[in-house]
Amino acid sequence: MSVMATTLPLEALRAAFGERLAEQQSIARYTSARIGGLADALIVVRSADQLSETATTLHAMSLPFMILGGGSNILVSDAGVRQVVLLNHARRIRFDDRFVWAESGASLGAIARQAAAKGLSGLEWAAGIPGTLGGAVVGNAGAHGGETAQNLELAEILHLEDGRQVWAAEQLDFNYRASRLKAHPEKALVLAASLKLKPRPVEEIRAEMDTYLAYRRLTQPPGASMGSMFKNPPDDHAGRLIEAAGFKGKRIGNAQISPLHANFFLNLGDATSEDVYDLIQLAQKKVKDETGVQLELEIKLIGDWKEAH
Repeated sequence: MSVMATTLPLEALRAAFGERLAEQQSIARYTSARIGGLADALIVVRSADQLSETATTLHAMSLPFMILGGGSNILVSDAGVRQVVLLNHARRIRFDDRFVWAESGASLGAIARQAAAKGLSGLEWAAGIPGTLGGAVVGNAGAHGGETAQNLELAEILHLEDGRQVWAAEQLDFNYRASRLKAHPEKALVLAASLKLKPRPVEEIRAEMDTYLAYRRLTQPPGASMGSMFKNPPDDHAGRLIEAAGFKGKRIGNAQISPLHANFFLNLGDATSEDVYDLIQLAQKKVKDETGVQLELEIKLIGDWKEAH
């Protein structure tokens, strides 16, 4: 893999972060799709405080950075990332009566499973969702009729201009797979969050979670993917539209629109980001031409991308 020249001041980063700084690191190993080029600079953060301190330092240095959690819902360019990548391993989880507080790098699925074991209900819908709590808050993750907005009590936020703050759920302007943070990622990031739960018999919680997990296994393909590629249009489903357009199973290189569920794009092995991106554009164009519906990405594109054909 070729190494592109960086615009980051590596000497200054080495001075600021020492051995915590890793250079020219493959992003593919940290993403659920196992796709992506090199990061010029990568720093692991292991607590909410360390995430806050690191992000504040980078902001003071006027350096661009991005947070990488579970690596789902993103597609990283083959050309890699010219920003500093903060790999979020801040994963502490703490239960208190009818709430759970967790750092933003904690697995949402792990939080749901631990809540179930304690007889605390409300996150059954999240049992099979990949990714982190921080990503769930930013993207208002949801499934099976539940979503993050329903559970969120408070979010601990680092506002890059105004410092650490605590936001109530209504301040996040949640919408379908969207939030104030997703709309303005350059302004603030999630450090931790508190979720509302309620008591329920453990066996009932686990039975509901098992039902959701079984449905997920039946309807969603295994293997390396980014998760749902497109948002569902109002009163319809992106997968149905792509399938109706005849693109279910469509393949470019080693990237494939899943034969099981057309809103999942798979890496069959050594697929490139360009292959996936070409499939995205083809599916969008075909659906738009046939139905007039413009499919909107649910995933986030990271890095540089060529213009649409």
